[in-house]
Amino acid sequence: MLDLLLAGVQRVLADQFTGLYLHGSLASGDYNPQTSDIDFLVVTRNKLPLELLPSLAAMHTCLTASGLKPAAKLEGSYIPLGALRRYDPSHIEHPALRVDGTFAVDGYGTDWIIQRHYLRQQGIVISGPPLQELIEPVHPVDLQRAVLGALQEWWSPPFPNPNRFDSPEYRAYAVLTMCRALYTLQFADVISKPAAARWAQAVLGEPWAALIKRARAWQPGAAFDSQEQTFAFICFILDRSQGFEIT
Repeated sequence: MLDLLLAGVQRVLADQFTGLYLHGSLASGDYNPQTSDIDFLVVTRNKLPLELLPSLAAMHTCLTASGLKPAAKLEGSYIPLGALRRYDPSHIEHPALRVDGTFAVDGYGTDWIIQRHYLRQQGIVISGPPLQELIEPVHPVDLQRAVLGALQEWWSPPFPNPNRFDSPEYRAYAVLTMCRALYTLQFADVISKPAAARWAQAVLGEPWAALIKRARAWQPGAAFDSQEQTFAFICFILDRSQGFEIT
């Protein structure tokens, strides 16, 4: 699948192509074929012209139709070199393949500061120069501030997409994401969601330890705790985040 993805982006982008990279659970070693997305990044020389986007969308449609099961789990971004090097809130709109298979220009919030750090530290090079050459180091304080920003942007009621919580998968994902947010606030570092969940399960105690354990064990098609329980944990993390002094 990655061979087809690389060939496809190189064909469509031509001299705009700079590199293809993997991040997320594949890079951290916590990849689960049943639940994990395949997170990729395509770095381009410049901002892509809008007229090129239909060709990229068609390429991804063909890849999904290939019958390769991992193709349905692809989620990725197309970001130019300048925007990748440092986070600039005035230049945050980039083409993206969403996990539901749609392809469009998305806005990248403060959580992209965290993703840049993760890419620089653990990203896997499929093709292109090392990511350390493309991304400036992210200061630990900036990581903590990015987490606080993401908690406000995405995880504070009323939620941007509250209907997502109808899905057991999303509720389990939310619990694991809160664990990683708390870990970054505590240690000014980023680790995978499963690793952060193991840490949070050990330090938070009940009733949260049992909830986190169920989130870690969740599999597609299984039930998960109610929305109320998930919301209660999110509110607990939001309240706890207010106690961190970022200096």
